[in-house]
Amino acid sequence: MAVVLTPRAKIAKLLQQHKLRRTKIREDVLELFMEKQYALAHSEIEDSISKDFDRVTIYRTLKSFEEQGLIHRVLDESGAAKYALCHHHHDVPHHHADQHIHFNCTACGRTYCLDHVPIPKVQLPADYQLQKMEFLAQGICKNCTQQASIEK
Repeated sequence: MAVVLTPRAKIAKLLQQHKLRRTKIREDVLELFMEKQYALAHSEIEDSISKDFDRVTIYRTLKSFEEQGLIHRVLDESGAAKYALCHHHHDVPHHHADQHIHFNCTACGRTYCLDHVPIPKVQLPADYQLQKMEFLAQGICKNCTQQASIEK
């Protein structure tokens, strides 16, 4: 029989896997990412948990999460940074890459990781060295599409 972990137990396990100490801010930020299931801007995180933590503490938490491979940075259509929970956990968190398409919904403004849609292969000229590639698709997300069909 498989053991079902509570949300807080999952959070504790993620922090341990990524060699991060368990603190209230880290637990609260991870819980927010798990609840929302889409990329979050620093300001959205701050608005959700600012009563307990200041802007700098949230920034440092996001920075340590990113350095340890727990979250990755996503640029939205305006080029602003958002952060998304990584779903591809590896034994060496520092050396992973989330090479998938990000989808920005033009109706609700949310940015989603499409983990199972890889970035298309791009053939660069021989004298170019690829270091990083990001792919942002735009359109209407499944939630907004479903909502529109219900309203019709």
